Amino acid sequence: MSDLICVGTIAGAFGVQGEVRLKSFTADPTAIADYAPLSNEDGTRIFSVTLTRPINNGFAARLGGVKTKEEADALKGVKLFAEREKLPELPDDEFYHTDLIGLEVYDTGGTLLGRIKAVMNHGAGDILEVNSAGNSGSVLVPFTLEIVPTVDLTAGRIVADPPEGLF
Repeated sequence: MSDLICVGTIAGAFGVQGEVRLKSFTADPTAIADYAPLSNEDGTRIFSVTLTRPINNGFAARLGGVKTKEEADALKGVKLFAEREKLPELPDDEFYHTDLIGLEVYDTGGTLLGRIKAVMNHGAGDILEVNSAGNSGSVLVPFTLEIVPTVDLTAGRIVADPPEGLF
């Protein structure tokens, strides 16, 4: 498990005074500022975060060290990470997406189905993208208790009971 968790991304500049468009991936979108300072993926840049106002699909925010529109534009696409210890503890049946990526997926009979490539959420619940062990394609698996009854982070695996014909 990584010590850094992706909590948001910079979508570009907002205005001409150095503010950025910030997309929050936290359960409470405004809580992203509570986990600051945030860093880029390799930790070479550290940012304090001040949310200035809500905007369409996120927030306008001031990041420490970003003073001009050009500096804000240069950060477009940068993912922001918080230290795991600053984030809240999750209940037993909830997981950070980053902890699921890379887990092996087995069916209820113990057959390897593949490995989790990504976790997506398009508004109707989480979906696991699984690289299938039997071919080069990916399979999308709903991440529900009925279909994924077991997640074992320690063993690095999940047990899935997918609908017939999915794999």
